[in-house]
Amino acid sequence: MTAFRTGVLVVSLTALLSGCATVRPPSPIATPSPTPPPPPLPIVTAPTPAPMPTSEPILKLDRISETIARAEAEFHAGRVEFDRQHLVAAREHFDRAIDILLKEPGGTHADARLQTAFDGLVERITALDVLALRDADGITEAKSAPAAIDEVLNAAVGTPAPKATTAETVADDLARLPRDVPIVQNAKVLSYVELFQGRLREFFQAGLDRSQRYVPMIQSVFKSEGVPLDLAYIPLVESAFKNNALSRVSARGMWQFMLPTAKEHGLDQDWFVDERADPEKATRAAAQYLKTLNGMFDGDWEFALASYNGGPGRLARAARLSKKSDFWDIAATSRYLPRETREYVPMIMAAIIIAKNPELYGFRVTSAAPLAYETISIPGALDLKFIAEWANVTVEELQDLNPELRRTTTPMATHLLKVPVGTAAPIEIGLAKADALFRTFRFHTVKKGETVAIVARKYGVSSAALRDANGLSDKARISVRQTLAIPASSTSALPAAPSSKPSTTVAKAATTKAPAGAPRVYRVRSGDTLFSIARQFSTTVAQLKQMNGLAGDGIRVGDQLKVPR
Repeated sequence: MTAFRTGVLVVSLTALLSGCATVRPPSPIATPSPTPPPPPLPIVTAPTPAPMPTSEPILKLDRISETIARAEAEFHAGRVEFDRQHLVAAREHFDRAIDILLKEPGGTHADARLQTAFDGLVERITALDVLALRDADGITEAKSAPAAIDEVLNAAVGTPAPKATTAETVADDLARLPRDVPIVQNAKVLSYVELFQGRLREFFQAGLDRSQRYVPMIQSVFKSEGVPLDLAYIPLVESAFKNNALSRVSARGMWQFMLPTAKEHGLDQDWFVDERADPEKATRAAAQYLKTLNGMFDGDWEFALASYNGGPGRLARAARLSKKSDFWDIAATSRYLPRETREYVPMIMAAIIIAKNPELYGFRVTSAAPLAYETISIPGALDLKFIAEWANVTVEELQDLNPELRRTTTPMATHLLKVPVGTAAPIEIGLAKADALFRTFRFHTVKKGETVAIVARKYGVSSAALRDANGLSDKARISVRQTLAIPASSTSALPAAPSSKPSTTVAKAATTKAPAGAPRVYRVRSGDTLFSIARQFSTTVAQLKQMNGLAGDGIRVGDQLKVPR
């Protein structure tokens, strides 16, 4: 029994070690035979591996990721420029971002990830387009500041009698430093000297500081026109030397011209410009007007100044009715002249007294560099943001040098724009590539029976937009022969990046030598629709479809459309 168990154990171990040896049960009477050498291990052939996948899908995924990353980098670079108000540079980056995706083999439709990235880019760029259009549409009129004379008149109510010390100071000052216009030292004049030193001190100080920039130019013009140089300080009272000052009776500019008087002296006003706000042109007109008024009243500057405020007809009538030839006698009563005109002459005299010797009256004038600029000819309607970007200055700096501009856009006609010294050259370079940046504005002359709603419907704009573009209140009516500016929406507030070649996407007249009537090509931008493109190029959606063989209304950014020339 023992021998059987031992034999079974040996055979079992041998079978286990051999892996595949056949186990035969031994005879119980047989003696154990010598253990044979183990057979060679069987050769196991490994299964043929499946072919390894090619690297194309991996490379494709990597290429798509890289493409999307490059597009995103361009977009973010554009967003940085957009936030800096550099719209041209922003558009260049945005266009490159879109082009990177569109240039993938098969376009954005070839891969879902590309399509998602493309749609997201378009959505974000469109949102920025809307933001730029809202913030600087070139239509909204520039803001005005309250006229100084209104503030002075309000502050002068209830002014107490002047102190004796004020009379002594002024008398001594006038004796030592005579003025080139007669200065009367009476209670009215002295009360305004005190008012400017006291309650209106900050107001007067700001006007004095601002005057330093303009007085050299004004005195140069006055000298050439033969007008007393001390009258250069009239704007201290009229506008505090603010070119955007607008009075309650709609007088405008540093010299506060009413529109009829301004036109008589060569100052133009239209939808784009108001030359009453041009400091040099308005100063020339003021010098000529003052000289004319002085001649009308036989060299009497008190009458001339009062006439500058109230009009020569009113002063002549007051002198005739009162039978007096002295301004102070006429102004002693309220019967002949309105309060503003009666107060105007003593205001001016007090301003001249202080401005000629400000330190004596407690003012420390901050010196400012006089006006300095270069001029450049702008051939059409161009947003100031582009010019500011080329010059590396702010829009506010350009507006400060060109306060006659009523919009943030130059006129459609050629306009001489003042620019900071040293910036004309880069602006010229920008203008050479700026065809695609110019804008067009349409105007409509109101006909009998037309309303705001009718005109708005005719041009495909909202009534609200039409009212905003023309400064009309909700209840204001339009009149026959009134000219309305039509707010033609740009297809994109961020224009296509300009190229060195003549652009084919300009709304102004094309400069290429294509045959008359031949279509030009327009590249679809974010936010475009067939309707907006048709409106820009004065055509219809139906005609656009016919020219381009379109069955539906769908268009995509980057599409090339034929449009009428």
